[in-house]
Amino acid sequence: MIKNLTKPTKTKRTIFFLISDFLIFTFSFYFSFLLRFDFNIPQRYENIIPYWIPVFVLSKIFIFWILKIYQINWRFVSINEFFKIVIGTFSFSLIIFFIDMFLQVKYTDFSIPRSVILIDFFVSLFLISLIRISKRVYLEILQKGSRGKRTLIIGAGNTGERIVRELKRNSDFYPVCFVDDDPMKIGTTIHNIPVIGSLADTPEILKENRIKTVIIAIPSLSHKKIREIFDLVSKEGIKDIKIVPSLSKLPKESISVKDLKEISIEDLLSREPVEIEKDKIKKFLKNKKILVSGAGGSIGSEIVRQLLEFHPKSIIALEIDETELYNLYLEVKNKAEKKGVEFIPIVADIRDKEKLEIIFRKYKPNIVFHAAAYKHVPLMEFYPEEAVRTNILGTYNIAWASVNNKVEKFVNISTDKAVNPTSIMGASKRMAEIICNALNKLDKTKFISVRFGNVLGSRGSVIPIFLEQIKKGGPVTVTHPEVKRYFMTIPEAVLLVFQATFMGEGGEVFVLDMGEPVKIVKLAEELIRLQGLEPYKDIDIVFTGLRPGEKLFEELLTAEEGTEKTYHEKVFIAKISKNLTPDEIEEIISKLIKISKDSPKDIKEFLKKYVPFYKDIE
Repeated sequence: MIKNLTKPTKTKRTIFFLISDFLIFTFSFYFSFLLRFDFNIPQRYENIIPYWIPVFVLSKIFIFWILKIYQINWRFVSINEFFKIVIGTFSFSLIIFFIDMFLQVKYTDFSIPRSVILIDFFVSLFLISLIRISKRVYLEILQKGSRGKRTLIIGAGNTGERIVRELKRNSDFYPVCFVDDDPMKIGTTIHNIPVIGSLADTPEILKENRIKTVIIAIPSLSHKKIREIFDLVSKEGIKDIKIVPSLSKLPKESISVKDLKEISIEDLLSREPVEIEKDKIKKFLKNKKILVSGAGGSIGSEIVRQLLEFHPKSIIALEIDETELYNLYLEVKNKAEKKGVEFIPIVADIRDKEKLEIIFRKYKPNIVFHAAAYKHVPLMEFYPEEAVRTNILGTYNIAWASVNNKVEKFVNISTDKAVNPTSIMGASKRMAEIICNALNKLDKTKFISVRFGNVLGSRGSVIPIFLEQIKKGGPVTVTHPEVKRYFMTIPEAVLLVFQATFMGEGGEVFVLDMGEPVKIVKLAEELIRLQGLEPYKDIDIVFTGLRPGEKLFEELLTAEEGTEKTYHEKVFIAKISKNLTPDEIEEIISKLIKISKDSPKDIKEFLKKYVPFYKDIE
């Protein structure tokens, strides 16, 4: 009970300052008279002071309320906040000055000396400012007696200044020095913290100053440079490495220690920020009814999140996993309401053709993002019939529901494993592309597919598996020392999916530029280092051999058909060699239904007739 009473809250802070301002304004007004008349106030002014005090006190509080001065957290008081106080106090004094001029002409007995107004301005301004900066002054003094981890800040720019200002109020970290590659900054100080060298001097600075924590305070830093800094610092034994958010996520006002995050594998592997035609995409998606299948999955849920920024009329989130769908609903419902977007969660299976037709007739979506699929390569080798039923038949069902209900555009989320597939999963996703290409010939719905590689943090990604193995003390298991994969962050992939959606005219298979492939063993080594451990010393890495359906290198841009450039540098179009008609597709589907039911073991041989499998497949 006592703990709750003493716990600081926004309401308690507002009440405290309202009461303190009431007392300060009252005292300031009366004290101004005392100063004006050498502590001997004439009787005529003594008589009118009680009438003026409510005017002074309540009017000032009202102006402060209008200027939102009572909403400010005074732990972070700065020049901007002080300027608001000056504006509020000066505005009131100016208004009173003109009112008093009028009173001196019409009602002399109620007028007050203008010098009192001037004295009151300075006294109240001083006392109001003093009480508000007292907490910050107290914390600054307290910090000197309670030093935290010795911290080096990389980057002496605006963000570095904001960081050090916050760190000096936080006893967990003790800012020792800056490093910056700008020679004009070296030798200067920021809040009494020196800039003592460049990035190249970091190893020596870390040793000489007994640094325990490094904060990278450059939000515009490229991921390549972040990787260089991480390698440089981690080699010196620094395990506590933090980084500020990227420019797009950096708070506009004060930055808190809570905004700092541990450096992650995404920071090391991600590429430069994706540029998309945001205004054109927004115009295309705005006020549209959009259905997302597989909405509870990694890609589907991110599509839903980012769609909200483009203000569609409604989002129909279709998902078979009720738990993931409910979690998504809880996450986005308030944001959707604020943006005026109707969020409609639907539990359904894309293998249920009749239910899909009912859903499409009821909600009449304009655009469909089809992300529902089985994606686990080894498991689908054991259960090929499930890959067929979901990835092929499910795609066929939702594609026809789109055609029958006049959907404008259908976007099939594909994979790099559809190129020269060695697995049932890859072949089934390639077949889904072929289905979309065939139904596009009906000229009713524009079908496009978007093909990309592994996304960081998705279901089935190696990263959570590696982290769990590291947590248990190892070993980390990698299939082969030479295996490579393309990687992309989920938000980046989704942004490029939107770009391709806008660009698509129907019938294309778009391929996203995934950058350079990454060796999985190198990825494992980086993850181990991020946990403050040494690979092969603290945590071993063992090679287990390629799993069924896997290959060393996933093709993407070097597909068997080749690719064409588009006007967007990160979006390409694959040349499709296999063009089937809707009737041919219908015949294939009929056969697949029978084979998946009667003879699942024959599925691979059947798919080879239509999908160009990799030459080394068994």
